[in-house]
Amino acid sequence: MVAVAGDISLDNFGIKDQILIKEMLEEIDIIVHTAATTRFDERYDVAMATNTVGAYNVMNFAKMCSRIEVLLYVSTAYVYGEAGLIPEEAFHMGQTLKSPLKLDINLEKKLIKEKLGELKAQNINERTITSIMKEFGTIRANFHGWSNTYIFTKSMGEMLVTNMKGNLPLIITRPSSIIGTHSEPFPGWIEGVRTIDFVFVEYFKGALTSFVGHPKTTIDLIPADMVINSMIIALLVQSKSNSSNNLIYHISTSLGNPIKLSDIQDIMHCYMTKKPWLKNSGKSGAFYEKFTFNPSYTEVHEFPQNKRSRLKRIINIYRPYLHFSGMYVT
Repeated sequence: MVAVAGDISLDNFGIKDQILIKEMLEEIDIIVHTAATTRFDERYDVAMATNTVGAYNVMNFAKMCSRIEVLLYVSTAYVYGEAGLIPEEAFHMGQTLKSPLKLDINLEKKLIKEKLGELKAQNINERTITSIMKEFGTIRANFHGWSNTYIFTKSMGEMLVTNMKGNLPLIITRPSSIIGTHSEPFPGWIEGVRTIDFVFVEYFKGALTSFVGHPKTTIDLIPADMVINSMIIALLVQSKSNSSNNLIYHISTSLGNPIKLSDIQDIMHCYMTKKPWLKNSGKSGAFYEKFTFNPSYTEVHEFPQNKRSRLKRIINIYRPYLHFSGMYVT
């Protein structure tokens, strides 16, 4: 097994070595496509290049592999809306969450190109361009019914791989909110601050005691190692079935093992009472007041001025997920 560096936003992953490309096309038999930018408010051009065009490039490469047996594409459970029983169904090309609107991926790419051209013609600095392109992504996502740029561009990626696959066996896995591991490599392991981890970290530091969200909301959390194990099982099922039909799997907990935000409050307080995280403070766990989720939370005034705009942005990003009313069919 050999690791090869590449960029999925580029044709043939940007690999220039033609001998290496030839070997890859002859030897690869399973492709698991996990690469993505997972920032909810990523720049629209960056998210499009990675999550949408990247999916196109991976599928295009897979179809050229002479020994390919299956492509597993990792999506997200949130692509299909935020209410009711959400099915394990594929998107068709052009489908949106706002019927009867039609989604034209080429038009979206054209709009990105035009917007960037306008901004560069005005000699706007890169920091401002980044801010504008983040907002532009959110506007386009909301226009078509998605709450943020991440799930919007992942939805378009799903459409492309489903539309392009032909006879190639395709598996689409849709994890919900991925959290620290259950068991492997050890309980609680995770890289970086992901999904609801922001709330945990700020509470543990003693910096945040309340956040937006309804206590009765069922939040769908899934440990990272369970996601990986599910993907492995999905590949095994595909190898046994020998079918070219699409297989779509939600990797989620909301129906089988639901947890509410009120449960999260209790767990956080119980843990911090036993194991306070205030380094060198000399405080006991009793110092922590119980965390609360408030549907109308806007209390950014308790933060320093330089952190308020960031917190407001985070509140707006998380609000749909912490008022979520959907449950995933599995």
